[in-house]
Amino acid sequence: MIIYDKKTIDDVEVKGKRVLLRAEFNVPLDKKTNEITDDRRIRAALPTVRALVERGARLIIVSHLGRPKGFDKALSLEPVAVRLSELLNREVMMAEDVIGDDAIAKAAELKDGEILLLENVRFHKEETKNNPDFAKKLASMAEVYASDAFGAVHRSHASTAGVASFLPAVAGYTINRELEMLGKAVADPVRPLTAILGGSKVSDKIGVIRHLMNNVDNLLIGGGMAYTFLAAQGYSVGTSLCEVDKIDLAKELLELADKKGVQLLLPIDTVVADHYGEDATATVVLSSEIPDDAMGLDIGPDTIQLFAETIRQSGTIVWNGPLGVFEFEAFSNGTRAIAQAIADSNAVSIIGGGDSAAAVEKYGLSAKMAHVSTGGGASLEFLEGKVLPGIDCLLDRDPRSLVAAGNWKMNREVPSEATGFLEKLLPLVTDSKAKVIVGVPYTALDAAVSFCSGTPIRIAAQNGCHYDSGAYTGEVSMYALARMHVPYVIIGHSERRAYAGETDELVNKKLLSALKWGVRPIVCCGESKEQRRAGETAEHLVSQIERAFEGVPENSLCQVMVAYEPIWAIGTGDVATEEQAQEACLLIREVLERLYSPEAASLVKILYGGSINSENAAGLFAQSAVDGGLVGGASLKLDEFAVIANV
Repeated sequence: MIIYDKKTIDDVEVKGKRVLLRAEFNVPLDKKTNEITDDRRIRAALPTVRALVERGARLIIVSHLGRPKGFDKALSLEPVAVRLSELLNREVMMAEDVIGDDAIAKAAELKDGEILLLENVRFHKEETKNNPDFAKKLASMAEVYASDAFGAVHRSHASTAGVASFLPAVAGYTINRELEMLGKAVADPVRPLTAILGGSKVSDKIGVIRHLMNNVDNLLIGGGMAYTFLAAQGYSVGTSLCEVDKIDLAKELLELADKKGVQLLLPIDTVVADHYGEDATATVVLSSEIPDDAMGLDIGPDTIQLFAETIRQSGTIVWNGPLGVFEFEAFSNGTRAIAQAIADSNAVSIIGGGDSAAAVEKYGLSAKMAHVSTGGGASLEFLEGKVLPGIDCLLDRDPRSLVAAGNWKMNREVPSEATGFLEKLLPLVTDSKAKVIVGVPYTALDAAVSFCSGTPIRIAAQNGCHYDSGAYTGEVSMYALARMHVPYVIIGHSERRAYAGETDELVNKKLLSALKWGVRPIVCCGESKEQRRAGETAEHLVSQIERAFEGVPENSLCQVMVAYEPIWAIGTGDVATEEQAQEACLLIREVLERLYSPEAASLVKILYGGSINSENAAGLFAQSAVDGGLVGGASLKLDEFAVIANV
């Protein structure tokens, strides 16, 4: 289970700084009047907005509204600016564009405590493509990024993830609350833990069901997806929604529940009708006796009683998806009754966003729930155990949390070989508390990035060129890596310094280029055996760090890692002693503190690299100055790297 512990707006200084806040203002509008019909999402952002402006931030808010195809006046955020201004009782300026001249000029002129709302960010197709040029320009207007749009964090868009590659990024209060409630509900629940899943399709929730099986005590399934499970038990489901191609999968999940000791409950009676419609006549039948010409549209009264009894006995409840077609009054009883049962229980109640949140709001029960999520798709992917890109990009509360980075070098260059290895590695590192990074060859980058999307494995390139384009045979630019959405790049590896003659000056150019395009660099440094024998280690490391970081702004340090890799330990089987690793990594941090400040330097993770294996990793990583490792040969061995990643 992925547990996030991210810095919030309370952990950073914002006075006098331009703060780019990603909010969730995707509110419904009346098609005739263009007035806001439900302002809950705007109200949800108020605590974060107020906290920032009261502390003197110069606030720039970015959000999307609807799914425009280019500029669409009907989907302008102007009504949001008006409503937000009314709720705050202060002026909210409106920009005419997102990254155009008007937005840039107004952002530059902001004074402490003033608010600027940018126009609909999805007017630009570059937003949903997470285009690095667009993200870079959006980020250029600010000095800090804050995310409070939980409903969008499962999307790797420019305004939800891309800008965090250019700015220190923290969570707003809405996201922090979501992480606390959803995380605790699954990772450390009051038992028994009951999950209630509804909605139409099994295929939409396969991952959620599998993931929850590892932790829940009870799993209640209703909605359209229940009929595929009933079919898997051999029952006829008439014309009910049933994914025939998922019946075998449903059987497998039923067997898994039995194997895991999870009580999986399906509807024992069903409300059916002869057609789908608000005017359809409701009839209750046993789930085992659904007529061939009828379709199930809600759970029946006996099922309500069965589910409600389980709810009453639960310590924690997580609900995602309606139990029937609650939009039609005749088929809303199941959803209404289960919502009421949850509200009446003493359990910690977590309501997934989307239709579940709409249901409890419709029935006036929101206030009785411990937490109603603001994100339907995001909460679902969180429960599925997926990495949410809009959360993963935020600064860890502990900047020194461990990193296990592998460098495959010139191995597994064929894409299928790379993804095949990653597929085997994934289950071995899913529960790792370390940030797992794998540096793959250029030829496998695109396949590896695609395969690892939404997983705890991050991908790194092993090198990058500081030129954006040109006649540089065999090189790949940092700009290209950014457009491929490669999150990390290894710079100045000792082998490249030796074989390709890379100098400290060239390493500096590559570092600046990586930061320019939002690719997070892992900067390597280290001494030769001759330099160590001559007592020149400290002098050499100081020189390398000073030259590498020349011109790097303090605001960018949070994007950078340093890997101390003594050349004499690379691929030789020799390894620095724990004392030597500690001494060198501590020296590097002291240099960074002198160049910047202790606070800024604390954001840089410093790794050790050089013949790390499963036997010595724990001792090396236990050193106070060592924040993890850059692993070579051992990263090519599944069992070895798994041990290292789980230290």
